Amino acid sequence: MPSYTDAHAAAGIDARLPALETWPNKFPGYEITVRFPEYTSVCPKTGLPDYGTILIQYTPDKSCLELKALKMYLLAYRNLGIFYENAVNRILRDIVAATHPVQCRVTGEFTPRGGLTTTVEARWTRTRAREVRRTRNGTNGRRSR
Repeated sequence: MPSYTDAHAAAGIDARLPALETWPNKFPGYEITVRFPEYTSVCPKTGLPDYGTILIQYTPDKSCLELKALKMYLLAYRNLGIFYENAVNRILRDIVAATHPVQCRVTGEFTPRGGLTTTVEARWTRTRAREVRRTRNGTNGRRSR
């Protein structure tokens, strides 16, 4: 088999998926946990199916995920060629973009393949997002004059 390529690594990251809808949150300071035990996707290199459970935990700010839209979004991964790591990070990216939460964590617990069980976790917090923006802008927390 040929080695992994940049095309394999980028597969599915920017694929068009159903929109994540939201509704207005009316209460502060609580966490929502959504468990999706029927996650499936396809390995972009081998074409073999991948299975697992996706756990989404987030603290909403002004909006919450609408669950039917979330289910349709997650079901769209079924025929998508994407690595586990990319899927978890993509789901996190899309949830953060849709809801602008206080914090969010997405965990993928994938079924064994070749005797290995894989768990991937990606986290986002507003504090970390500000730190990353500062580092990218080259300010390292200092204000420019």
